[in-house]
Amino acid sequence: MIDKSLLTGSTTMLILKLLDETNMYGYQMIEELRKKSNNTFELKAGTLYPLLHILEQKKMLTSYEETADNTRVRKYYSITKTGRKHLQEKKEEWKIYTTAVNDLLGGASFATAY
Repeated sequence: MIDKSLLTGSTTMLILKLLDETNMYGYQMIEELRKKSNNTFELKAGTLYPLLHILEQKKMLTSYEETADNTRVRKYYSITKTGRKHLQEKKEEWKIYTTAVNDLLGGASFATAY
């Protein structure tokens, strides 16, 4: 099991990455994140929705409602140009960070030796 504090700093980047691929509603993001990470990231709705609200306030996301199953109205989120720019910056930061951590831990040989 991975320490949840490792996810804290990268949650925004992961959500923006999902939305860079396609528009999604909240529960769909939770499921996609879980699926694409082989159950490593299990985001709770109580964590996701406040984050989506903040990202919308910062103009990184927009939202719209759409009827599904002829009855249920879902709120979909879509990444904006500002959100894409932020995602690119965070991906570059992440690359520098993970390279430094891997270098300190011994690089690729660490994963196989550990």
